Amino acid sequence: MRAEILASWQRSQRLGIASEGAELPVESDLDPESRLVRAAAPVLRRLYERFSGMPVTVALADARATIVDRRGERRGLELMDSAFLVPGANVDERFMGTSSVSMVLSTRSPFVVVGHEHFLHDLKTLTCMAAPVRDPVGGTVQGAVNLSVPMELAEPGMATALQEATDRIGERLLELSSARERALVESFLRARRQGGHAELDLRSEGPTGPRGTAPELAPGEHLALLEAATELISSGGRPFAEVPLAGGRVAVLRRRQLHHGDAEGAAVEVGFHGGAGGDAPGGTDTTSATTAIAPDRRRVPLLRPPSATGREESGARSTPPTERSPADTRPDSEPSSESDSEPDSEPGGRSDAWLLLVGEPGVGRLAVAARRRLSLLNEAGTRVGTTLDMRRTAAELAEIAVPEFADVAVVDLTEDVLTGREPRSGPPGTGTTLRRVAVRPRGEPGDRDEDPAGTVDYPAGTPQARCLAAGRPVADSVPTAALADPTTGSEHPVDLLGQGTHSYLGAPLRVGDTVLGLVGFYRRGRDHPYEEDDLTLAGELAARTAMSVDNARRFARERDASLTLQRSLLPRETPRSTAADLAFRYLPADPDTGVGGDWFDAIPLSGTRVALVVGDVAGHGLQAAATMGRLRTAVRTLADLDLPPEEVLAHLDDLVGRTPDDPATAATCLYAVYDPVSCRCTAAVAGHPPPAAAPPGEEPYLLDLPTGPPLGFGRFQPYESAAVDLPAETLLALYTDGLLKEGRAYGDPDSRTGRLLEVLRDASSSLETECDRITDTLLSGDSHDDVALLLARVHALPPDRVASWELPADPSVVARARAAARRCLDAWGLTELEYGTGLVVSELVTNAVRYGGAGPVCLRLLRDEESLICEVSDRSSTSPRIRRAATTEEGGRGLFLVARFTRNWGARYTPEGKTVWAEQTRSPTVREPGPDADERTLLAAFGDLDDL
Repeated sequence: MRAEILASWQRSQRLGIASEGAELPVESDLDPESRLVRAAAPVLRRLYERFSGMPVTVALADARATIVDRRGERRGLELMDSAFLVPGANVDERFMGTSSVSMVLSTRSPFVVVGHEHFLHDLKTLTCMAAPVRDPVGGTVQGAVNLSVPMELAEPGMATALQEATDRIGERLLELSSARERALVESFLRARRQGGHAELDLRSEGPTGPRGTAPELAPGEHLALLEAATELISSGGRPFAEVPLAGGRVAVLRRRQLHHGDAEGAAVEVGFHGGAGGDAPGGTDTTSATTAIAPDRRRVPLLRPPSATGREESGARSTPPTERSPADTRPDSEPSSESDSEPDSEPGGRSDAWLLLVGEPGVGRLAVAARRRLSLLNEAGTRVGTTLDMRRTAAELAEIAVPEFADVAVVDLTEDVLTGREPRSGPPGTGTTLRRVAVRPRGEPGDRDEDPAGTVDYPAGTPQARCLAAGRPVADSVPTAALADPTTGSEHPVDLLGQGTHSYLGAPLRVGDTVLGLVGFYRRGRDHPYEEDDLTLAGELAARTAMSVDNARRFARERDASLTLQRSLLPRETPRSTAADLAFRYLPADPDTGVGGDWFDAIPLSGTRVALVVGDVAGHGLQAAATMGRLRTAVRTLADLDLPPEEVLAHLDDLVGRTPDDPATAATCLYAVYDPVSCRCTAAVAGHPPPAAAPPGEEPYLLDLPTGPPLGFGRFQPYESAAVDLPAETLLALYTDGLLKEGRAYGDPDSRTGRLLEVLRDASSSLETECDRITDTLLSGDSHDDVALLLARVHALPPDRVASWELPADPSVVARARAAARRCLDAWGLTELEYGTGLVVSELVTNAVRYGGAGPVCLRLLRDEESLICEVSDRSSTSPRIRRAATTEEGGRGLFLVARFTRNWGARYTPEGKTVWAEQTRSPTVREPGPDADERTLLAAFGDLDDL
């Protein structure tokens, strides 16, 4: 069974309709001369005659599903009578269950119900096909034509003939409307025929005429007048309206009732009052009438009521607007005194009025509805998609749809769209998860949106499921009984509308062939069902929203990728260091993207030292972040080589200078190394602001450092470093220039630097608090540059944690060095490290004696919180390296042993030579060999330590 039929059966069963014989309500007071019946009668007669001799029945139902006409041979009519399908019977789904007419009025499209698909048993031998009858003027469904035939006689050509018949009925509806409109215009022309002519083209900017120019209209004012006129015609009762114009003028619109035989309509006149030029300038002749070009390009008269003298001569009497009745214009006669009701008189006895619009109330309502749809589209163009947030975009669509277009609007998006993933092409599959992101019920202004209800599931056969599968707008009715289906869930928006059956319109959010989600519009009850024009409007609204949602999805995906890159490039937490306590802040210029080119780092170095780095790449976004990542990686690599700060910047400059088109050519950098043993900070600058220092109890100041050119321009000037002694507990502030900028300009750098030093003067003990104080004081809400701030409170390594010895360059000192190290470890309580330390000291001192050149050898031990560092310095610049010794070689295994018994080792260069260091953990992860068998095994493999 088809999904639509199954869903209709389920609704019919929930409504408790008896399939053996439903009791249909019958309306006895039918209008046999209604516009629909008159338009359809000859067409239905020809359709029935086309199948003469066949047991075919033809029935016409109006928009409320009431049968207003039927034709057929005797057996077919008897079958309809037995099923209570008589003229006046209502065949809506609420009363007779699933039928072709109810499906057409529900879906607003042709439908065929075959045999057992009928809910009533009396109709299961028939094939019933129905098609909607639409008014060509507004696209509204005026009714439906049903063609019933025994199942075995049904042919495809019958559906084609039925469609041709409904199209012809629609054409006849248009012919009838046009005839009535022409009768109104002709009646009005005869009643108001006068001499002289001037023209008012509502499509131009204002009225003009040979005898003078009427009051000018500002751009768009004539459209406002036309809108007000259509509102008056469609209102039926309201006789006047005022439209304020530029310059303090007011346009007064008057509605005049017209009669011509059985045709009734209205005309709207407009007069202008107040402000400069409120009177129509021109000659003194006030008796000439005018004509206008109406919106449909017809030429109609512009009303100019008779002057006071003319009224006295014709015996016309004036009636106040509050007492007179609508004007009655009769054909082939002069206007009566009532039809020439009181004019809008200006001081001096002259007045001008122009005919603005002539039409029927029904046509006026269509025009108003069309204008409202256009207005809704214009509003959607300005209000939907104002941000790159998918949920906000969905809420904006719901806000403009309620209450103008719907009583409740809901928006559902697929899970892939919300997470930023690329949705698959085509309609969503059966396993696709939809998540409700916006619900907007009708209510008083200021009511808050209902909270979305999470994931939703639409069973097969529901209009929502059909809309997603077809990828086009779908209109249907949704009964409250659908809430009883447990698969629908209590979050169904119908519960916001109350009991009954409500009109539904669903439109898919599509971009190309990809469906991103679904927007659903609900109207309370069935008095105003969604029509063909509404389907078009909903499709356009959904298309515009889908583009904004897709843009937001793409932005979210790019933003997530950028943030992931940024998070991977910047420190995720405060680095731990013995040399300094650290805190940082990174504030991107665009908080929505969170991506920029500023960076900072704290890199542990050998000898408990720490490297502090701050850099700035010009620009924002993904490209700046990627460039920053390359530079930060290069800095870390160079820092691992233990190069001096000026050499680090020189290598960075060389890296940037190789690619002159790279945005990193506008990069700056500050690289500083702090040694807690000597309490000395050595720093070099590449076009970057100098750091600020706040020693305890002293005035803050900027470090006096030689400033080199930005990275990429170092070939013009070499980089230099400077060393500064810092007392323990000194606060260092490293930052990018965004901290010193004010808005889009730099402002006064000296004053902002002074403010920074002021904040540091009263530095708190908490570095996190200090970061907040600095950013809150120096940054405003309109910052347009990224800011990186790194604070370091430096410490001094206590003297009792440092031990050093100066030894002559003689092989005999190796044993003395091991003994001195062993005694130091005993004093520090690190006896568990004596074996490994003895091995390291032996190897490093031996190498320094053999290859370090002339001069003394310096041995130093540093005790950190978690490690022990052994350093040996000599006068040579030759770097040691590990090599794999052959089995027959006696040496070459010493550094291999050092690497085996330590966590890390390396070498750094100094102006006097080099320092080779090795670091052991105080809780070693590698068990030291025992003094007997393990020691002999190592000695057997690598030789006697005393020979090293």
